[in-house]
Amino acid sequence: MSEEDNERIKVLQDLIKIHTPNGNEIEVSKYIGALFDKYGISYKIDEFEKGRSNLIAEIGEKKTDDVLVLTGHQDTVTVPNADDWSHDPFGAEIVDDKLYGRGAADMKSGLAAQILTFIELVKEGYKIPGTLRFIVTAGEELGTPGANHLNEQHAAKDVDAMIVGEATDGNVVFAHSGSFNYQIKSKGKSTHSSTPQLGINALDGLNEYYNREKHIFDGAPIDDYLGKVVHSVTLINGGDQVNIIPEYGELFGNIRPTLAFDNQHVIDTIQKTVDDINANSNYDLTFNVLHSWHPVETSKTSRLVKAAKQAADKDYEDREVKLITYNGATDASVFTKDNPNIDVVVLGPDNANVVHQTNEFTTISSYLETLKTYKDTVKNYFN
Repeated sequence: MSEEDNERIKVLQDLIKIHTPNGNEIEVSKYIGALFDKYGISYKIDEFEKGRSNLIAEIGEKKTDDVLVLTGHQDTVTVPNADDWSHDPFGAEIVDDKLYGRGAADMKSGLAAQILTFIELVKEGYKIPGTLRFIVTAGEELGTPGANHLNEQHAAKDVDAMIVGEATDGNVVFAHSGSFNYQIKSKGKSTHSSTPQLGINALDGLNEYYNREKHIFDGAPIDDYLGKVVHSVTLINGGDQVNIIPEYGELFGNIRPTLAFDNQHVIDTIQKTVDDINANSNYDLTFNVLHSWHPVETSKTSRLVKAAKQAADKDYEDREVKLITYNGATDASVFTKDNPNIDVVVLGPDNANVVHQTNEFTTISSYLETLKTYKDTVKNYFN
């Protein structure tokens, strides 16, 4: 391993050692800023809540209107079972080719490779005719507050193309679904369980919706890239005491919209179902949207997809790179609300199969290859 590669690996280790489970992103932003200060890279830290921050940086000569964005998030999910880990979740320990830690795959490895892409392009003196922008967000794993805050400031309004650094095992993701979280509230009438006929069981109303939900999307069109709408009821709460008919209950669901059946179609379908149940029974259901992230699709023949695929084919030497789709949502789902014309690819290192899991890891080899791929994608895109 060269000294230069050791320095690259240290950046990733440093990021993993900063604890950012659903918060504390400001420490990552400051770390990035200190690195950028060494190379004269202009940036702004946007602390929108205490301890929570985004960062935006730019390089380029701005001789053209082309704007390419590299984007990643600083937060990770929590570590609920730290004792089950074989390695310290925040130790960034290396065993052979694997580097372990919370966020190693999702997505501090992609973030580190993006940081170094900016630094190394500057060190190499590479001239970008347009603008290369770095958008670093907070809270992607829980509610996307960082991306939403930046979107309100139109941070991606002028963007032509965007590379999201989530773990993809080196594959180029050209389309991903949205993610839609919702709640159904059921209002009933409580009574003693010995006289259920005198009350209205709020759980019965939820059960009626639950049974219908299994089929309300059966007629949804199949998207050319993303396929069927994926949907599930994932959480049900209700009742206070075993001998009382519950007067309140709630359920939660998650749906993965597609461009063929987008978020508004999802909303209309659920609302129609709830309205029909209310009109034809004594149940009283209310539908609430909790989160609504939109699907993102980019043509496989677009300038960005071609640039990324060409670079990935060249730089990932140990695998066959594929053009794929997936059902995960990213911050791009937020930024395309303000600018639906952004071309987006998701591209990052190993290992997509261990994201959010115990003993999460990435591989050193894929991390270093991802850095090369990002740099070559930038050059391919602007050339």
